[in-house]
Amino acid sequence: MNRIVFALVFVFSTFGPVGAMAQSITGAGSSAAAPIYRSWAKAYARATGATVEYDPVGSSGGIKKIRQNEVGFGASDVAPSSKDLTEGGLVNFPVAITGISPVFNVAKVSDGQLRLSGELLSRIYMGEIIRWNAPEITALNPGVALPDEAIKVIVRSDGSGTTYNFTDYLSKVSSKWKTTYGAKTSIKWADGFIGAKGSDGVAKALKDTPGSIAYIDHGYVKEYGLASAQMKNADGEFVRPSVSAFRAALVNSEWATSGSFSETLTQKPGKGAWPITMGTFVIVPKVANNPEQTLAALKFFAWAFLNGDTLVQENNFVRLPDRVQAAAFKTITSVKDKSGTPIGMALMSSLLGGK
Repeated sequence: MNRIVFALVFVFSTFGPVGAMAQSITGAGSSAAAPIYRSWAKAYARATGATVEYDPVGSSGGIKKIRQNEVGFGASDVAPSSKDLTEGGLVNFPVAITGISPVFNVAKVSDGQLRLSGELLSRIYMGEIIRWNAPEITALNPGVALPDEAIKVIVRSDGSGTTYNFTDYLSKVSSKWKTTYGAKTSIKWADGFIGAKGSDGVAKALKDTPGSIAYIDHGYVKEYGLASAQMKNADGEFVRPSVSAFRAALVNSEWATSGSFSETLTQKPGKGAWPITMGTFVIVPKVANNPEQTLAALKFFAWAFLNGDTLVQENNFVRLPDRVQAAAFKTITSVKDKSGTPIGMALMSSLLGGK
């Protein structure tokens, strides 16, 4: 599968039967993916006249809405299991790769100056390390003036794919975290932690709370001017979150080597790899109850795969490897209407002169 095929998808989806008028596309879910969907939506509106309305209600909310057929697509930072997809009559495919950044608001400590490890981060989020000048933190940060001040821990209060990937990472670096909490979209946090809804809510809470720490999707770090920490990766390096660091993690995954996107991207080995890297996904019905709504959403993503690479990078995301993009396209063309006709393949056949 290559970009010529994607070009064909764009042509047939623009001039096919449902392309005769501007469409209104609705989606909901991942707040991590909101920046990229906002950028794609603006560009898509300029190119086609179609509008995309996206509600960043969190990954759990996005899955709920697509299950209830309330939107054209759901979005999640966690790929649903095969069982959940089958039971829900859904299919999913990834759209881009990003990362999660530990961020902090500590007086006189600047962006990139603070160093953390996974084990230390897990102990902060289990409520075991409670002050900024704790010996475990100062040992990693010689020369940094850490205050004798309580750590105010900010967490997601809603069901979140960001939380799932963050806790998946903590489960890989801390056996105690794994047995106590595991990897989940929602956690029963320790008493006294500050809950915030969505990535915007986390960013605002951090800025309003001196002495705080949080985890957030990297696309919001620049948008809100947040200070992010360096993290010790699987190779023992201290690295900063960046597109190149996310790409380094991606290179050493099954996503790049085989085109499979079932594994999480946390704690991947490799020089410069960011340890809390993650993918973000789209979920649509396998059999469309509302074919026009579903096809409008699929047209948008086919267009984005062809035209959206620059916008992916501008929003601090990494584009899919070609093998994964091909797998995503295969999923798009597999969606059927109630008569059993694959929507995308029918339009492709029409374009190429078939019946």
